Amino acid sequence: MKSITIKVDRHRDEQVVCFIVEKDIQLIEILKAKLKARWSATKKSWYLPVSQFNLDQTVEAFNGIAWVDIKGLPHASKEEKSQIDTQEEKERFEKWLKYKRYSPNTIKTYTDALVVFLNFFNHKPVSQLTNDDVVLFVNQYILKQKFSFSYQNQIVNALKLYFREVRKSKIEVESLQRPRREHKLPNVLSKEEVKAILQAPTNIKHRAMLSLIYACGLRRSELLNLKIGDVDSKRHMLIIRNAKGYKDRQVPISDKTIEMLREYYKAYKPKIWLFEGQKRGEKYSEESLAKVLKHAVKKANFRKPVTLHWLRHSYATHLLEAGIDLRYIQELLGHRSSKTTEIYTHVSQNSLHKMKSPFDDL
Repeated sequence: MKSITIKVDRHRDEQVVCFIVEKDIQLIEILKAKLKARWSATKKSWYLPVSQFNLDQTVEAFNGIAWVDIKGLPHASKEEKSQIDTQEEKERFEKWLKYKRYSPNTIKTYTDALVVFLNFFNHKPVSQLTNDDVVLFVNQYILKQKFSFSYQNQIVNALKLYFREVRKSKIEVESLQRPRREHKLPNVLSKEEVKAILQAPTNIKHRAMLSLIYACGLRRSELLNLKIGDVDSKRHMLIIRNAKGYKDRQVPISDKTIEMLREYYKAYKPKIWLFEGQKRGEKYSEESLAKVLKHAVKKANFRKPVTLHWLRHSYATHLLEAGIDLRYIQELLGHRSSKTTEIYTHVSQNSLHKMKSPFDDL
């Protein structure tokens, strides 16, 4: 979750409240439109005269959007103290998750979920929260704002861990129920659509990144974490280390893929990571990779909301349609359970095309 630090300062011989915030369009718009804050070039922050500052209004404006750090305000009230407690609980939970070696993405997801939950009950001590409060939160916050099944599931997973392992509080963790799972089909592109997207970039690095995701069924993080030595051209293998669930796996790569990577390597000569950003030795960013795909999709004249994961879904589905056994596909994708891989049987065209509708016999 984003954060804003509030502190009291002096500006032009007047006592003001300063908002120290990252460059974020959404946060700045709230400061300007809702709080009527002004920008100070000398202080390099947004500010309000103390007489115009309302803490409750500020907290409400950023509720669920950003964490408001008010430790810099004097004479903290009971409500302000609860926000400080929330930050302390977040840090406590974060330390435990790091100790248990959870991934950085999971740590951020779970701690953000905890902050949203605790901020919702900032009028109530953490030690007094019960299962009824969780139900109330789901109904009044998650369902009311029409958040997804997966978001609700993340909240419940975070609360289960936090209250069982960190707080050991009144909440009966085993009684917390996750939402019923959605059964959405994966988005799959045709081979012609994949080819159009992969051929769209003129930059060899961009083309190589998108191609490798499809050629080996990689997740975004797996592609960006590849190092030069992970390409074993002699054995025709790509080694994927520390993937989801901290598992290593190997995926076969063809001569065509190896030749493409060699051409890319000669042009860019990366130092550490297989795909590096503008500075040598630094990993290519997720945001830049997303932009590469966005530009390729636009150039290919597609209106579909294609994501990087669609290429992975397409890889799995096209393998299944080519007759590859589902167990091998499970290994190639790094799925822990075969049930996860079985979803691709529902979008494979081979079996569906063979089926005949009873309408045709009428």
